[in-house]
Amino acid sequence: MSERADTAEPRPDEEFDGNSVDQAESRHDEDDRLKPDFVSAVLDAVEDGDRERARDLVSPLHPADIADLLELTPSDRRGEVAAALGDLVGAEVLSELNDYVRDDLLDSLAPEQVAEFAAELDTDDAVAIIEDMEEADQQAVLEALDPEDRAAIESALAYPEESAGRLMQRDLVAVPEHMTVGQVIDYLRDNQDLTKDFWEIFVVDEAHKPIGTCQLSWLLTCPRPIAMADLMKREQTLIPVDMDQEEVALRFQKYALISAAVVDGNGRLVGMITVDDIVHIISEEAGEDILRLSGAGEGDINQPILMTVRTRLVWLIVNLGTAMIAASVVGLFESTIERLALLAALMGIVSGMGGNAGTQTLAVMVRAIATNQVTSSNTLRMIAREFRIAATNGTVLGTLIGIGSYLIYGQLGLSLVFAAAILINNMVAGLAGVLIPITLDRNNIDPAVSSAVFVTMMTDSLGFLTFLGLATIFLT
Repeated sequence: MSERADTAEPRPDEEFDGNSVDQAESRHDEDDRLKPDFVSAVLDAVEDGDRERARDLVSPLHPADIADLLELTPSDRRGEVAAALGDLVGAEVLSELNDYVRDDLLDSLAPEQVAEFAAELDTDDAVAIIEDMEEADQQAVLEALDPEDRAAIESALAYPEESAGRLMQRDLVAVPEHMTVGQVIDYLRDNQDLTKDFWEIFVVDEAHKPIGTCQLSWLLTCPRPIAMADLMKREQTLIPVDMDQEEVALRFQKYALISAAVVDGNGRLVGMITVDDIVHIISEEAGEDILRLSGAGEGDINQPILMTVRTRLVWLIVNLGTAMIAASVVGLFESTIERLALLAALMGIVSGMGGNAGTQTLAVMVRAIATNQVTSSNTLRMIAREFRIAATNGTVLGTLIGIGSYLIYGQLGLSLVFAAAILINNMVAGLAGVLIPITLDRNNIDPAVSSAVFVTMMTDSLGFLTFLGLATIFLT
C-alpha cells in the first residue's frame, strides 16, 4: 500500500489546518483526488474571511490540483475563492481549468489581468484561454498585451478551430545546418530569450524550412566540431498548419512522436506541437465521440443546465421521430397482433436484440474511422467481416431464442418465426452499423454525431417488419 494510503486520516473533530505532516499527506485520497474535508476546510476559511489560512492550505498544491479545487467549488463561490487565493490562481491554474469554469473566472477579471496571465503562457495555452471570450473582451485583452505576444496570439487565432495552428506553440529552437555542435551549445547558453522547455532542436535551411531534427541528448554527447548537418536526423514528420487536431494526434500516436514541426503552406517552420498537448487532444476526442453517439452533447458536468437541456432535447426529439416510424410499422400489423396477442410481448425482444447488435458494430466502426483504420482499400473487407459476425451471432441467438420460446409456449411455428426474425434483424443491424457510419464519413459528416439515430431506426423498424411480417405469412 502506498505511503499516502497508510497516512492517518484526520479525526472528524480535528480542524484541518494543513500544518501537521499527517494532514498535509491526507489532502488527496488513494486515487489522487482532493478529499472532501480538505475542500471544505478551504471553503470554510474563505467564508470566515481568513484568507491567510486558505492560502496556507492551498499553497502546497500543484496548479492542476488548484484547478481541481476551483472546479469542486460551487459555481456561485468560485469568484470569492479565487480572489481569496490571489496569485495562487495563476496562469498555469487557468490553463488546467475546465472551459466553463475558466470562463466564469475570466468574466470576473479585468482585461489587463487576463493579459498578464496570457503573457506567461505558451501561445497554445494563451489561445485556449481567450479564444472563447466575447469579441469585445477578446479585443480588450489583445490590446493589453505586448505587441510581440499580441501578434503571436492573433496569428494563432486566425487559424481554424481545432487545427494545428491553434494547437502549436511558437517558442522553439531552430538553428541553421552549417552550425557545429559547439556553436549551437554556445548559442543556447548565451541567448537568454530562448524558450527553456524543449528537448528537440529543429535544423532549418536558408528559407527557414525544417530539414532535420536533433535531440538534446545527441547534442550533449557529441564532440563540439561535429556539424549539425551530420548529426541531425533528416527523416521527420511535418504537420501542416491547417491539419485537424485529431489527425495530428493520430500522427503522434502512429509515429511515437515527442514533438513535431508545424509548417505553413510554403513549408516554412512556424511552430511546434509537443506530446503533452496531444495527450489532452486524445482524451478529448475519445470522450467526444462516445458522448456524440449517445446524443449527450459535450457531457460536461460544468456546462450550464439550459445549454445541456437544449443539446440533449434536440436528439431526444429526433429519437422520438424515429420511434414514431417504428410504431407506424407496428400499426400495419394490428390485425395480426389482435389474432395472436403473444406477438406483442415478443416483438420488443427482436428490436432490442437488433439494437444492441447494431450498437456494438457501430461503436467498433466509429472508433475505426476515427483512428484511420478504415480506408478505401479495406472497406469491403470490413463490411464482409461485420456481416459474417452478425450472421454468426444471429444464428446462435436465433437458435437459443427459438428453443427457449418453444419450451415456454410450445408453439413450433411461433418459435421458428421468432428465431428467423432474430437472425434477420441481427444481420440488418450488422450491415447498418457498418454501412451508415462509412456512408456518413464519405460525405464528410461526422459518423459519431448521427449514426446511432439511423441505426436505431433501422433495427426497430425492420425488426418489427420482419417479425410481424413473417408471423402474418406463416401464422395467420
